[in-house]
Amino acid sequence: MKFWDHQEDARSETRRLLLGFAIAVAVLVAAVHLALVVAWWLMTVLLPVQLPFPAGFLAANVGVSLMLVLGGWWVETSNLRAGGVKLARRVGARELRPSLSHAEQRLSNIVDELCIAAHMRRPEVMVMPRTDAINAFAAGWDESDAVVAVTQGALDYLNREEMQGMVAHELSHIHEGDTRLKMRLAGMVFGLELVYNFGDTLRERRGLAWWFGSAIMLAGFAGWLTGRMLKAAVSRQREHLADARAVQWTRSRDGLGGVLRKVMAQRRNTPAGYEVHRHTGLNHPSVQHMLLVDVEGLGSLERRLDSHPPLEERVRRLYGRSMQPLKVEPVAAAPEPAWRPESAGLPAGATIASLVDPFARHM
Repeated sequence: MKFWDHQEDARSETRRLLLGFAIAVAVLVAAVHLALVVAWWLMTVLLPVQLPFPAGFLAANVGVSLMLVLGGWWVETSNLRAGGVKLARRVGARELRPSLSHAEQRLSNIVDELCIAAHMRRPEVMVMPRTDAINAFAAGWDESDAVVAVTQGALDYLNREEMQGMVAHELSHIHEGDTRLKMRLAGMVFGLELVYNFGDTLRERRGLAWWFGSAIMLAGFAGWLTGRMLKAAVSRQREHLADARAVQWTRSRDGLGGVLRKVMAQRRNTPAGYEVHRHTGLNHPSVQHMLLVDVEGLGSLERRLDSHPPLEERVRRLYGRSMQPLKVEPVAAAPEPAWRPESAGLPAGATIASLVDPFARHM
């Protein structure tokens, strides 16, 4: 399998989908105007008077629609600008404490090693201590405020190779700018949703406002649904890209592949509804599309708008064939000291990347 080809395909598809977003906004504005024209025409048919279109009808419709979409985008994006660390804290994560356990020291070492190999600034590393599910996420506008958070389940059930695959996947999202892109996409979808909400508010006034509110709601729902579908499609492409990058950086399919196969087993053996809490932890809407794997327990419509490819498809892409789930059991890892270049046999200041080529074009 040529992972460079997968990465280029994912980037090309993302560019096409972002163009689709711009087209969706234009179509939404046109749809709102058309819906209001129809509502006005029906009103003149039902009323015993002839009412011409008011002056500036087109300009007002287009202006208000764009104001809602772009204004909503700006507001939501501003809310997310608090940074990755604050977002992680909102969902229950705490700072990494390498002195607390061998698993957290191992995670700290892995992040250091991979950041040096990838020539990246080390992100803040955090832990979600009360989450047994194997998962992780990366957030932040850029490398200066980036964070990688992993669950307690990942610390307990993943061996070193698998943890490397998981961390490499999350670092890829930061390296490729996916965390910033996903925050912007969330803002775009919120802006599209505002058009629908504006129509719903207008309907509550009854009378003529009900007609125009209904027309705006109909156009707004189509725009919001299109935006959610495009957002999910972009997110799925970025997940494939991060998977390919993780294999490239770690030179191992079994690292990330083992993580995904253990998640398959964990889900198969976990009772329905376990650890499913709406709007908290991994189920918080602000981080759901940033996770390594999606959360379970969503409705049928939400599953169709899923931001992650199916686990089986991701495993098949990694191995080139279907693979069985791996048994999930606590990992008894040997303690390891704090990582330093000298401890890896490298002179101080040298990097792993200077001795090996992590960017081999074919694997």
